[in-house]
Amino acid sequence: MKLSSLFKTDDHWAIWIGAFTLSIGVFFFVIPHYTVTDYAGQQVVEQSFAKHLKPLTSKPATWSSNPLSSFVKDGSTSIIINLGLLFIAFTLLFGMARKVMGYSFRAFLKGFAFVFLLAVISYFLAQNQSVKNLSIGYAVWAIGLGLFISNALKVPEWVKPAIQTELFIKTALVLLGAEILFGKILAIGLPGIFVAWIVTPIVLVTTYWFGQRVLKISSKTLNITVSADMSVCGVSAAVAVASASNAKKEELTLAIGLSMLFTSLMMVLMPIFINAVGMPEVLGGAWLGGTIDATGAVVAAGAFLGDTALNVAATIKMIQNILIGIVAFFVAIYFTRKESGTSKRKVGISEIWKRFPRFILGFIGASVVFSLIHASFDPETAKFAIDDGAIRSFSSQLRGWFFCLAFVSIGLATNFKELKSYFKSGKPLILYVSGQLLNLLLTLGMAYIAFYILFPEITASI
Repeated sequence: MKLSSLFKTDDHWAIWIGAFTLSIGVFFFVIPHYTVTDYAGQQVVEQSFAKHLKPLTSKPATWSSNPLSSFVKDGSTSIIINLGLLFIAFTLLFGMARKVMGYSFRAFLKGFAFVFLLAVISYFLAQNQSVKNLSIGYAVWAIGLGLFISNALKVPEWVKPAIQTELFIKTALVLLGAEILFGKILAIGLPGIFVAWIVTPIVLVTTYWFGQRVLKISSKTLNITVSADMSVCGVSAAVAVASASNAKKEELTLAIGLSMLFTSLMMVLMPIFINAVGMPEVLGGAWLGGTIDATGAVVAAGAFLGDTALNVAATIKMIQNILIGIVAFFVAIYFTRKESGTSKRKVGISEIWKRFPRFILGFIGASVVFSLIHASFDPETAKFAIDDGAIRSFSSQLRGWFFCLAFVSIGLATNFKELKSYFKSGKPLILYVSGQLLNLLLTLGMAYIAFYILFPEITASI
């Protein structure tokens, strides 16, 4: 592998930006406990540069009747200055990443100013006291504002280079790994494997069979691409499987369109249904993680329910994401040896690694490193320096901003007018809807069995 290849994808840059951000948190919040021998709890951090980091990453303040109070406190304009500094920092981080990947920094800068402004407005609206009482969080506003502009108005062309949902969401998930200690990931992972690795193959194979035997879809490559898109992980799985099966570009476009359409609906309607029926957060999060196609949409839906649901949903989704490479590998074998007949292309085990979503390694790595750091301190110091310091006062604040940028991007990238044609797609639409209904039922059933019958002690500890 060439060294340059480690700087050419969103997955890799999510890891590098995440590692850089977490390193800053460790340097200013955690290391002082090693370098200062005569410390007394909070005073060590309060005397360091760390005290300036939390205000720099904070969101607009809560307000009720006076909107300006969200940005100006006691006559100070520091929040506005901090937002400006935060914009510069984010522009440099993500803009340079895009530049190294071969895109224009200037084009990203112009568009990102608009995306960042929408993120600030989303936080501002969510911080209204009346809105907070209704539990309408920033995720709803971010997606809603993006959808309004995309559908009621029009997204300007100069904004589009900054709509980088994958880069924002994957970086946020790397930071999330630091907040979920590795032991908890392993705990969630055990029932999560039942939800993701048992249901997903069943839905994939059943949907493909249904498309061939019942719907009589003539194109097998279209059939498998739509089936994988719906059952595994949305666009990423569709791209991988389309490549593995040599599907036509139009077939991939159709599968992605269907995925985007139903993902937009499910990430809004499923949390509403979960809250309406009083479903527990763990079960609701597991259901979201195993059924909604896109990782960003899973996180957005989980954020509607709460932190516990978000953590469970994100973890299960990443467990499911691991299947992308494995599914693409077996699809390539199947279509090469069984379907194409005349093809001589050989499929190696390297196909799995080629399709593997690398950012998951960043998520797990952050969790392992912070778990080790956490274990090296006594409980009181660990809580102050890591839980309340490096994480709550810094990385989790940035994670919230990255999620907000991703949610704004999701809204801006979703245009229902462009997607409505997929309602008229006949058999592919029936295939997707039928497969997703099966997926919803099986995932909910397996999530209940895994979290409440097989491993209830794990559920109690989450």
